[in-house]
Amino acid sequence: MRKTRDLEHPRDAILRCIERIYRYRMTTTSGGNLSVREPGGDIWITPARIDKGSLTRDHIVCCRADGTQAGGHCPSSELPFHKAIYEARPDIRGIVHAHPVGLVAFSIAGLVPDTSVLYQAFDTCGRVSFARYALPGSEALGRNIAEAFAAGADCVVLENHGVVTAGTSLQAAFERFETLEFTAATLLEARQLGTARSLAAEELEIKHHAPAGHALLRAGEATSHEKELRRELSEFVRRAYRQRLMISTEGAFSARLEDDAFLITPHAVDRDRLEPGEIVLVRAGAAEESRMASSNSRVHRAIYARHPEISAIINAYPVSATAFSLTGAPLDARTIPESYLLLREIQRLPRAVQYVDPDAVGAVASLANPITILENDGVQICGSSVLDAFDRLEVLESTARAIIRARSLGDLVPLSAEAIAELRRAFKVD
Repeated sequence: MRKTRDLEHPRDAILRCIERIYRYRMTTTSGGNLSVREPGGDIWITPARIDKGSLTRDHIVCCRADGTQAGGHCPSSELPFHKAIYEARPDIRGIVHAHPVGLVAFSIAGLVPDTSVLYQAFDTCGRVSFARYALPGSEALGRNIAEAFAAGADCVVLENHGVVTAGTSLQAAFERFETLEFTAATLLEARQLGTARSLAAEELEIKHHAPAGHALLRAGEATSHEKELRRELSEFVRRAYRQRLMISTEGAFSARLEDDAFLITPHAVDRDRLEPGEIVLVRAGAAEESRMASSNSRVHRAIYARHPEISAIINAYPVSATAFSLTGAPLDARTIPESYLLLREIQRLPRAVQYVDPDAVGAVASLANPITILENDGVQICGSSVLDAFDRLEVLESTARAIIRARSLGDLVPLSAEAIAELRRAFKVD
């Protein structure tokens, strides 16, 4: 696909990014700072001592390459380390620094999250390093961080401080930041269940060696049914993202359109900004031209082909349920009646099956047991509609979170066999 020009003003890119970081409590009112470097050397940066929850375009400061400043506010006190990173790495155009809880936990423990536990985290975050403590805003801190980036880091956990991520754009830096925090939070949950299992180098490569791409499809004019389904999918994807059931870089929704035709989320499009026109039509294995379908499309096609009763499929990465995918801990839905009725007997598939054998995934999918944990790759949910699949996703994450929290209280007491039998009779579960 042809790369489009970036026409978003640095002020707007920074505001959009900081709003998301603050909304999801990945920083505080006074914490964190973001910057964008333009090709000529000007640096746009968040201001010092301004409430992150009420920033406006006029608050963003431009530090020009000639040493002058534009704007009525002082730049962030962390400007020195932003400058140091940009000087060390000419390829970097955007930087995110904040104090999300998961990564702060790692920073005060003197550790970095192991991104090799998840395919997407390993791909997105790149190399993760650690920088020793120095006074915030000091030249020493700038040197410590810049040295890590100069050595090839893409993300740097700061000892007793937080994290800095960088990329070729602010969006790329944000995606690394969000994905690394998601990984940290998931690893912390997984510690409550057992040991998180990392993927070996050869296992991480399997995803890249899986068949990719589709034949091109000239889609023709869309029917009103297709238009409505596109709208529904995009709304539920944005809703799932905003409820933290997936991250901006990963997660797929699809819906059956007709026999051997379905709509699916695109590859590498921000889930928070997905529009109906970006959804991809796949028919008979061919995807509409000029768009790239999700890498999950081969699996979704295999499921639809085998199960005509399934009309929607979700691949997602909610933190608590994904923690179960990193460990061998069973996720038992016999907690409360709603959980059992919507989730039933939760299945598990070994790592990488979805990349090497889509038919094997299709073979275990069903509405009778609609949830599958994909080891080291989140969860997959099937439904009779997009709403049905989304409802199951919400219940799955709530159930997983409740189980993890309950473990601190003592032994879990599942619903009895008699209670399950009664539920199945009362709600006519086959």
